[in-house]
Amino acid sequence: MLTPGTWHKSSFSGGGQGDACVEVAHRHHHIAIRDSKSPASAVLTVPAGAFARFVGALKDGHSTVTDFARLRG
Repeated sequence: MLTPGTWHKSSFSGGGQGDACVEVAHRHHHIAIRDSKSPASAVLTVPAGAFARFVGALKDGHSTVTDFARLRG
């Protein structure tokens, strides 16, 4: 579970400096997502339930936007 308002960096940060990743934060009933290399830039916010389904789909081997859209209905 994410701590409200605290940004968490992905454990899959890539090579090199480890800055090629995203960060997420729990905000009430939404999940905020930002680029770790540019934290002051735009933030994408999605409903927490949709984010959970998205992460679940990735874990199940569905890795394309089309697969996620199909799961979302």
